[in-house]
Amino acid sequence: MNKNLYVAIIAGGIGSRFWPKSRVGYPKQFLDILNTGKTLIQYTFDRFTQFVPKENIFIVTSYEYIEIVKDQLPELNEDNIVAEPSRKNTAPCIAYISFKISEINPGATLIIAPADHLILDNAGFEQTCQTAIDFVEQNDALVTLGINPTYPNTGYGYIQYETEKSAADGVFKVKTFTEKPNLELAKTFFSSGDFLWNAGIFIWKIYNIIKSFELHQPELHEIFASEKEKLNTTEEKEAIERMYPLCSSISIDYAIMEKADNVFVIPSSFGWSDLGTWASAYDNLEKDYLGNAIAGDKVMVIDSTQCMISASDEKLLVLQGLNDFIVIDTNDVLLICKKDKEQEIKEYVAEVKKNIGDKYL
Repeated sequence: MNKNLYVAIIAGGIGSRFWPKSRVGYPKQFLDILNTGKTLIQYTFDRFTQFVPKENIFIVTSYEYIEIVKDQLPELNEDNIVAEPSRKNTAPCIAYISFKISEINPGATLIIAPADHLILDNAGFEQTCQTAIDFVEQNDALVTLGINPTYPNTGYGYIQYETEKSAADGVFKVKTFTEKPNLELAKTFFSSGDFLWNAGIFIWKIYNIIKSFELHQPELHEIFASEKEKLNTTEEKEAIERMYPLCSSISIDYAIMEKADNVFVIPSSFGWSDLGTWASAYDNLEKDYLGNAIAGDKVMVIDSTQCMISASDEKLLVLQGLNDFIVIDTNDVLLICKKDKEQEIKEYVAEVKKNIGDKYL
């Protein structure tokens, strides 16, 4: 295994689009969404242990999830659980872990990956990562993995790239990043052939990403550089608690990737889903003969088709006459929602908070 290779698994999100299963206190990365006996973060950790030393894998999460991470990944050294005192989006998170690992190994190569994505072809994923690793070790480059789109999805960001000329075998220069488009724009992107879904997986040399922060986000760079010698010491927690209130809340795409001129992408096909919504879970679950994806031992389905159903094993759920619905039943919340309205679940959560409070969040 490459001892200069490190991984930061980002696991601090709250997964509100998987409500009501995913809650602020126990979000989707710690859930067995696909009903397989393994949580999403366990799948992600296991995937990387195939080609990265365990001692080089870090989990970046929130203070409130430290004990959950310890419980779900008992083989992980506690020093490799990196906790943020507050949520500031991905740029401060990545700056933090980059400076921390730089103090351990300034020549490291770093993979950044979300904890809650599904990858079906682990061998293909490892091979794609190796292509990226080889490229960044030979070039001043920031590499992101793009997914070859299979339909005009409006729930993903898109990456446009130079299809006519490769920078290396399978590696292409990025032209533009676009946030989640409307359907018409997504159709245009899909038909053009030069757009990829943005997987949010990045590979770079540590010193190159730190240099990019210095160039494109000097204030953020200065915050972490000013006390970097305290990272990996007993003073780290106090130092980070001073730093984070000073950080702007900004994504790595806005902060760095859209500004830098050394960004490259690898078009990839390794059975990827960001598992961002219940419909994406539906796509990856086994279905019955009527096209229903059912998670729960006591679910009875009558005259219902193409539904995503998740229920407690302790409760009998009888469903009749629904087509293309999401039905999620927990101990204290029942969600019934049309599948084509799933992107609005975050809005429903906001309404619950406004009208009822935080009890069900």
